[in-house]
Formats: sequence, C-alpha cells, structure tokens
Amino acid sequence: MATGSTLAGTRAVVVGGSSGIGLATTRLLAADGCRVTIAARGEERMTSVVALLAAEGLSVAWVSCDTMVEEDIARAVEVASEGKRLDIAVTVPGGGTPMNVLDYECDAFSAEVDKNVRPVYMLLHYAAPMMTNCGSFVAVSSTAAVFSTRGLASYRAGKAAVDALVDVAADELGERNIRVNSVRPGLTRTDSTARMFESPELLSRFLEQQAIDRGGEADDIAHAIRYFAGPESSWVTGQHLTVDGGHTLRAMPDMRPPRP
Repeated sequence: MATGSTLAGTRAVVVGGSSGIGLATTRLLAADGCRVTIAARGEERMTSVVALLAAEGLSVAWVSCDTMVEEDIARAVEVASEGKRLDIAVTVPGGGTPMNVLDYECDAFSAEVDKNVRPVYMLLHYAAPMMTNCGSFVAVSSTAAVFSTRGLASYRAGKAAVDALVDVAADELGERNIRVNSVRPGLTRTDSTARMFESPELLSRFLEQQAIDRGGEADDIAHAIRYFAGPESSWVTGQHLTVDGGHTLRAMPDMRPPRP
C-alpha cells in the first residue's frame, strides 16, 4: 500500500488529541489516511489545532469533551464513528499530584485514581460496540504502572488499574476481533511536564536512571500508539509497550515533597 494510505478509510477518535502525545498521534494517524476526530476541552485550542493540521495538508474533525463526563465521551464516539463504525480509539489524559502516601485526603486519593482509569473505561465502553468486525483500542498508561513511584501513589494506582483493565478487555474482546493494548511512556515532554524539563536538577535525577540519556518526545510515544492502531499489529493484543529510554531497567526518582 502506498505511503500515506495505510489507514485509508478508517475512522479514529483521539481523546486528548489537541496537545502533546494526543496531537502527535492525531498527526500520524491523519497522515496515514485515517479520518481522525480529536476530543478535548477548549474550543479555541481545538480550532487552532485543526487549522495547524490543515496547513500541513491534514484534515481532522473535533468535538468538545470533558474526559470525566460520560455523556461527552459518548458524544465523541458518536461524532467520530458517524453513527456507523469506529476503527481506532485512543485515550491519553491522566495525571497525579506529588504527595506522601499518607498525606492524601481519602476522597482526593480516589479522585486521582479515577482520573486515570475512568476515561479509559468510558471510552472502551462506548467505542467497542462501534468496532464492527474489528478494531484497535489504545490506552496511554505509564511506566508508573510497573515500578514503585515514591510520591505518586495515586498516579501509580490509577495507571496500574489501566493496564489491568487492558488485560481483561483484550481477553474478553478478542472474540470480536477487537485488540486492546497500552503504551507506557517514561518522562515525556508535554505541556504537563514542561516544568520538569525546565528543572535541570529534577531532569538529571530522571536521566541518571535511564539507559538512554534523553527525555522522551511526544513523537516517541505517538509512533508506538500508531503501531498498535494499525494493521502492523493485527496479531497483538493485551500488551503494554514501554517507551522510556530504558528507565524501567533501573528505578523511579523519589518524587515525595518535603514533609513539614
């Protein structure tokens, strides 16, 4: 198949597709011929992104979406599938607040776990029924899912839950030829990690725990997502691809804030 048409005729939704890893993924999918709908908050931001991609010769659609609101996720799937079929679903958002493990308020801890796993389940819940005959679902997890993250207990718990959900969904949905996988980024440059990259001390603490001495870029993660989304991985499901410069070969820096 000619370059730029590998995904011709397919439809995708990228939740969190207006910036960072999501935007890089949107660009790759669209460049390969996929009809991509980005779902995120901020109409001004999304219209700006659509215009940016149009200047690159890429046409994408957008829908306003709060990733924690079920009705918004359902509407995003409806728009992306055009009520007919969806081939690819990608969800990126998540996050956590650095804190000592005993210092979380109980409700705040639960809310942060939910912030990471709830959008994944909701997108799976609404996207999978629209994947007729086959489809690929890709969740952005984290290296935090697989080793201790001192100072980020809620984030690790949420991302570990994402990967556990991916395992079970892949096992159950394989009979419908729906593949479910996750990508585990290491420290990657995005809007949410900009301050970490701007701190030489913090960045050096991460890099000394990596085999490859550089931080990740959004494109590094997007290419892994693109692999799971496309026909190249048609016999791959229930897998978690770690893209981290070899960080998980060693250890996570201690992210705990100072105790009073």
